[in-house]
Amino acid sequence: MERIRIVVVGLGHRGRHIAKLAARGFDCTDVVGVCDIDRDVWYQKQWDQDKPMAEILPEPAFFLDYQQMLEELKPDLVIVETGADIHAEFCCQALDRGIHVLSDIPVVASLAEADALWRSAHASRGVIMVGANPNEAGWANALVDLHQRGLLGEPYYMEAEYIHWSEGAMTKNLTAHSEWRRYLSPIRYCTHSLGPLLRILREDLRHVSCFGTGMHCQIPGRVSRKDDMQAAQFRTESGVVVRLLRNGACRARIGHHSYRVFCTKGYFEKIAPKGGDPVKIRFNSDVLYGARQLTTLPLDEYMPHEYAGNPRAVGHGGIDYAMLDKLFKALLAGSRTVPTDLREGLRMTLPGIYAEESARRNGEVMTMYYPWDQEWKTSF
Repeated sequence: MERIRIVVVGLGHRGRHIAKLAARGFDCTDVVGVCDIDRDVWYQKQWDQDKPMAEILPEPAFFLDYQQMLEELKPDLVIVETGADIHAEFCCQALDRGIHVLSDIPVVASLAEADALWRSAHASRGVIMVGANPNEAGWANALVDLHQRGLLGEPYYMEAEYIHWSEGAMTKNLTAHSEWRRYLSPIRYCTHSLGPLLRILREDLRHVSCFGTGMHCQIPGRVSRKDDMQAAQFRTESGVVVRLLRNGACRARIGHHSYRVFCTKGYFEKIAPKGGDPVKIRFNSDVLYGARQLTTLPLDEYMPHEYAGNPRAVGHGGIDYAMLDKLFKALLAGSRTVPTDLREGLRMTLPGIYAEESARRNGEVMTMYYPWDQEWKTSF
């Protein structure tokens, strides 16, 4: 393969951004088709763009029907940017045709979908990568590097918070143009938080208990029965504990992403800003001279160091570009090894599905299974 023929399905805020980046940011790609059930998102000006996408990217053909697009264009790669609750079906249809897939996260919405996608992926000549862009962030790479060098030891407790202020113009526009944000339980959108942490956790998360707060923030357009906050505690078989806090609505002007990693030989933190304060990325280590006290790492929160200075490296501080670049290089080389494969995508997605069920059961401790487990089943 010398060039990659790409189609994009789902043209909300994220889909339009990825289509533009894939088309204009690389010399090896041709975005030949786009698909959405709403023609207006391509042909009319949207809140986050100066002119219609059809004028910004006149090359791709627009389709209302996804299967028709696949049959007519026969692309090399499908980028799935539909709502966060409807990714798996589009992925399966592409994989069943031998087409490579990049799926946004969470990658599945149920245990049954996880089973179907796992089977399709293993039967397909196509490769699937999960678009977990936080895994590519500069701070996450620093955490992995410190861990691999033995400066932190092994984690025994980790925590993450994803708190998104609910009353700003940006949030209201995102919700208006991404309907799933109004309905999805907060804990289900756990992938941004768990993904980077699981990069250094050798075990799968195995047990979970989750509670929700109920509704206390009155926000126009919000949906009933969606908790303002949900907090989950996960545990591995060996006893590593991971705490996660996610919000559906929040008055606090903080965030978005914070992480703390407690290890046997050191500590690492990435603390989100409050009130305009700078992000803090710090660590200490018992085995590195001069690092027993908290040491601030002078690195970009998002931009991976290997892409620093690249004017094309844009999108969430450069991590969107890094994610696409690594996938495109793998496909051009004919490799089936991608940075975040389906197994990793399910490791960071399925805990949210189990946590949501635990919250429904008033915090019941549940045992989690994955498609590679002998005890795997497609219902709770």
